Amino acid sequence: MVDPQPQRKQNVVSHKPFFTFSKEGKFIFLCLFPAMLLVSVFIYYPLFKGVLMAFQNYTLFDLSNRAFIGLENFRAVISTAEFSTVAWNSVLWVFVSLFFQLTLGFILALLLRRAFKGRGIYQAFVFFPWAMSGFLIGLIWRWMFNGQNGVINDLLLRTGIIEQQIPFLSDPNWAMISVIIANIWYGTTFFAIMILAALQSIPGELYEAADMDGANKIQQLTSITIPFILPTLLATTLLRVIWILNFPDLIYSMTNGGPAGSTHIITTYMIEKIMYDQNYGEASAIGVIIILSLLLFAVFFLLVTNYKKAGDF
Repeated sequence: MVDPQPQRKQNVVSHKPFFTFSKEGKFIFLCLFPAMLLVSVFIYYPLFKGVLMAFQNYTLFDLSNRAFIGLENFRAVISTAEFSTVAWNSVLWVFVSLFFQLTLGFILALLLRRAFKGRGIYQAFVFFPWAMSGFLIGLIWRWMFNGQNGVINDLLLRTGIIEQQIPFLSDPNWAMISVIIANIWYGTTFFAIMILAALQSIPGELYEAADMDGANKIQQLTSITIPFILPTLLATTLLRVIWILNFPDLIYSMTNGGPAGSTHIITTYMIEKIMYDQNYGEASAIGVIIILSLLLFAVFFLLVTNYKKAGDF
């Protein structure tokens, strides 16, 4: 006998966990966990802690009073008399260094692209400075710019360019120029390496076709070389802006920000707040200013240069 009312099937809802690991996922997670832990401990936590300290009254002279004081640290840093000098020095330090590093690096890369006898040895000498410590290079240039027995003064005197020694590192008018020259010498190698690698990726058929069309070297440079390596130029330029601003090694080892604070950039100024004033709150505020400045510059740079379309023919 058939039941006139069909039996209703009960909907069984299976409760599955929202997120599960497969065997492969567990293995990948275990492999990545040490790296994630190190990055969290040594990068993300200090970054979060530094941002937090920027809004606190955090000095080593009074650790018991670490109250939140809002934007007071930022106001104290920006309102100081030396901050305008620091800001202007930072702009000079970055953009003057960047211009000459890019220009000289591009010329070096074009010269090293051509085959000649001993090119490998010459490349090794050109690329060698990039493997050296910035602090060590600063000490070398400090000796070279020494006002009494430096090699640069000696060469200028022997060639008759100057009649008396120049106090390069003790004269505020010369000190900033001296550290920028050292930075140009140090950073030119990076552009030479990156641009040379990009140049070697350009197909030779493009230049052969340009020769057949009667294009001269300048036309080939502007129509083939620069457009083809433009993404590399933009990427390396952005990276160098970030690195140069965050590179106090040369200045700290050559002048320590002197004389009378005339060579301080914003990163050496931050170090001074830590080492001498022991004011971690104001130093953290300077760090936040650096991060925001670089973030705004990066966004502006990528929008203006239209980086995504760079290199499209």
